[in-house]
Amino acid sequence: MESNVEEPLSGRIGAGPVVSPVRTGVVLGMLCFVYVLNFLDRQLISILAKPIQDGLHITDSQLGLLTGFYFALFYCFIAVPIGWLADRTNRVRVLSIACALWSGATAACGMAGNYAQLIIARMTVGVGEAGGVPPSYAIISDYFPRERRGRAMAIFNLGPPLGSALGVAFGASLAAAFNWRLPFYVIGVIGLLTALAVHVLVAEPKRGENDSPTHAVPPEVTAKAGFVSTILRFFGNPTLLLAAVASGAANFITYGTSNFAILFLMREKGMHLSDVAIWYALVVGVCMGGGIFVSGRLIDRYGARSKPAYAIIPAISLLVALPFFICFAAAVQWQTALIFFCVPMFLNSFFLSAMVTFVQGEVRPDQRVISGALLLLVMNFIGLGLGPTYVGMASDYLRPTHGMHSLQFAFFALAPMYLIAALLFAALARRIYRSK
Repeated sequence: MESNVEEPLSGRIGAGPVVSPVRTGVVLGMLCFVYVLNFLDRQLISILAKPIQDGLHITDSQLGLLTGFYFALFYCFIAVPIGWLADRTNRVRVLSIACALWSGATAACGMAGNYAQLIIARMTVGVGEAGGVPPSYAIISDYFPRERRGRAMAIFNLGPPLGSALGVAFGASLAAAFNWRLPFYVIGVIGLLTALAVHVLVAEPKRGENDSPTHAVPPEVTAKAGFVSTILRFFGNPTLLLAAVASGAANFITYGTSNFAILFLMREKGMHLSDVAIWYALVVGVCMGGGIFVSGRLIDRYGARSKPAYAIIPAISLLVALPFFICFAAAVQWQTALIFFCVPMFLNSFFLSAMVTFVQGEVRPDQRVISGALLLLVMNFIGLGLGPTYVGMASDYLRPTHGMHSLQFAFFALAPMYLIAALLFAALARRIYRSK
């Protein structure tokens, strides 16, 4: 068990109570790279879905459970006790150990000889990744002042698009040249080396270092904050709970789409792995990455003026994305589908930086890791756990009537979730406005 005493920052990256922009930038870059690996490892199964299906003979429903429910079951719920522990110990060390665990499990995915072995390896990846994002949210919040956190969170949240883009380009290229197992081995080794670099280079910041005095929390209060009471306090706050549920509805769309998009484009639109490695990787990297970065700038600009903007911006983005998503599913050629897909890819993740920044600003510094973990619990159990599972099961259900176009109609069945998520964010904006 780690001591509750913060490590001194001197002599390491982020040293001292006031750190230079270069040093904070290096810390942010390191945490972002860890998130890139976190998401890359998570998405490899989806990226290599077609060769894995062919090699292990698994159905769309099994693929949906593998990339969704089975992974989320461990990823979501274990994140909460890990978050509570990290709030009371060394968050950087928790992050380093978690990165080492999920990287080793990623390599094990490449060794799986059947579906059951792949499930066990994926669940272990989920256990490790549960300790990845929430500690990073809290570390960033203690390195950056409130007025710069939206942009910092947006840069950090470039991890998913960069991880997806690199995973597509790197994983698909290796799989096309060799086999689907090699990418798991290579990325697992890179992750183990990164875990060591985090432990050596990143310093544990002082909790609440960049908060106003009104947010300061005496050590005795932190010590008395129990695990169950902290959870009840989060879920007992209607605004935070609605923020988590709305994020879950938006994530339902994000994961339901992304975990099957490559399989859809290859199986129903005629795309090849070599095309995926170039064109799909570009769309993910440029459009999703650009969307997350732009959303962070918008949050910093409008969130400072009006708190409801944290929810209004995601609501508008989802409504604009909906018709383009329908056109993506309906397009005949993969080239046309990919063009339409650029808009939802740009807009679907606008909610992420907004909700993370909002929640981190609404809780005390000593509750940031577990609050981030609770946000991810709801957001990812609904989105990651149920989104891909829903799409996969819908595809198998529709196969007898729609044949090889079953995924297309499964995406049509996913489209109403855009309206549901937008309405939830509108309700959140109203609640935030009334609580001012």
